Amino acid sequence: MEHAGQPNHNHDHDHHDDVPSDVALRVKALESLLIEKGLVDPAALDAIIETYEHKVGPHNGARVVARAWADPAYRQRLLEDGTAAIAELGYAGPQGSIIVVENSDSVHNLIVCTLCSCYPRAVLGLSPAWYKSAAYRSRAVREPRAVLAEFGTKIPESVAVRVHDSTAELRYMVLPMRPAGTEGLAEAELADLVSRDSMIGVARARPRD
Repeated sequence: MEHAGQPNHNHDHDHHDDVPSDVALRVKALESLLIEKGLVDPAALDAIIETYEHKVGPHNGARVVARAWADPAYRQRLLEDGTAAIAELGYAGPQGSIIVVENSDSVHNLIVCTLCSCYPRAVLGLSPAWYKSAAYRSRAVREPRAVLAEFGTKIPESVAVRVHDSTAELRYMVLPMRPAGTEGLAEAELADLVSRDSMIGVARARPRD
């Protein structure tokens, strides 16, 4: 979020922005303690960090969506068997089956996990804090239109809102509507229009600039 009136600093001295935050220091201290006690393998920890930083994340899901927008045959396979179609692009994980639900002019889909925070991490990465909150988990079911409006997504009354409750065995992903005026874009350009929130259903895909 941009703030007006922020001073423009052009000083030559070192800034304190490079100093780790208190939370970062605490995490580092805890990590060091666990490694020292032999409870954590540093190599395994590095592998996990590498996976979530570079291999797992919403960029994977964005590629899936872009392929579905560009390739009708792939879109059909994705809607018929999300797990298999996603695996075609090399994205798979131990999080159970994935069902892909498609937004349209008449239906808008919203994903939630009312019991905990089940989430298709292979294609969406780590779940946001709000997705795990008790408020979202309960209100998304009771008053989905109000929750969507708070995210800036207003759904007309003529459009049905369907809420899908993920579980440990079955997880959902939204295929958002393709923005208008994107017919000539390549898949990589289409993927840039897809956000994590649009694949959860709290937002729409970004319009073309």
